[in-house]
Amino acid sequence: MTIVSTLFIADLHLSPRRPRIGERFAHFLRETVGGARALYILGDLFESWAGDDDLDDPFNAHIARLLGEAAQRLPIFIMHGNRDFLIGARFAHSTGIHLLPDPSVREVEGKPTLLMHGDTLCTDDHDYQEFRAMVRDPRWQAEFLAQPLSRRKAQIEALRARSEKEKAGKPPAIMDVNAAAVTNALREHGVKRLIHGHTHRPGHHTHKVDGRLCERWVLPDWYEAGGYLRCNPEGCELHPLEGD
Repeated sequence: MTIVSTLFIADLHLSPRRPRIGERFAHFLRETVGGARALYILGDLFESWAGDDDLDDPFNAHIARLLGEAAQRLPIFIMHGNRDFLIGARFAHSTGIHLLPDPSVREVEGKPTLLMHGDTLCTDDHDYQEFRAMVRDPRWQAEFLAQPLSRRKAQIEALRARSEKEKAGKPPAIMDVNAAAVTNALREHGVKRLIHGHTHRPGHHTHKVDGRLCERWVLPDWYEAGGYLRCNPEGCELHPLEGD
């Protein structure tokens, strides 16, 4: 008997510069999600997103079509990441997916589960947290989206290049989650399971919070082979992508 399950992915960073990942995603939607109860994409589906008016871009339109076809077969939920936080209502409507706030608590196969992209847990990276607060401000976003698309894309490229340069000079530990931030999130939401991406450090961790044993699942990025988390009533398990 097939056990119905819920699937989670994150950090695909889809871009025309990495066509192999786009092909891998198409195969995943065609061959892996069938029969699942739902698919959750916990941020950074795209390498960047300049605004929903960029849906006319051939690559973005192709990904939207793939999602639209899959969304006819199962519910798909997308959470903003640190690269694609400008995905909006037009994208959701055109694909049939559901935008999910970060953080969110969802009932996942009978167990309340906290879902996050994960960047807000990296509290030791003070420069990034200041930047995040700025770009998530509705006023900043309104001003940014009021600019021509070409100018927005140029600014995103400049920010991406600066970010990569800054990350190269940071100790790896700073860009991982802060243990106290994880504990606080689990305590605040009153759950015993947390699933997130962002750190590109896939794995399963346990945390003791107020005497309760909690678990934290970190989703893999797709730069190399990629993978996903499958949860059913018996628990969760990380899987590499088939054929990779």
